[in-house]
Amino acid sequence: VHLVESGGGLVQAGGSLTLSCTASEFSSETYAIGWFRQAPGKEREGVSCIGSSDGNIYYADSVKGRFTISRDNSKDTVYLQMNSLEPEDTAVYYCAALSDAPASTVCARTELAETDYWGRGTQVTVSS
Repeated sequence: VHLVESGGGLVQAGGSLTLSCTASEFSSETYAIGWFRQAPGKEREGVSCIGSSDGNIYYADSVKGRFTISRDNSKDTVYLQMNSLEPEDTAVYYCAALSDAPASTVCARTELAETDYWGRGTQVTVSS
């Protein structure tokens, strides 16, 4: 397993969660990392991504102002701070890595097989 997500759980609407995506068996520093989510019956969407070189960042319109992505290369970990959570944020959240790419490119790769590495996902449930 090359990417492991953690931090999911059950939270009430308006609450916060922080997801972590940790790389193993490779150094993530030269990879763009993206967070994706898929809710039942819906297509997978790119939520937020951070580029490999200059740290450029992409956010989906639905999460702008509420979610913050960051990375700690010393820990090979990318975080997704999620505030003001809404029931519509309920989904399985996945992270994926794409070598030497800008944020917008990796977030467009909604088929995880189009990335280099991906994790198994973590469930986020927001109750109303």
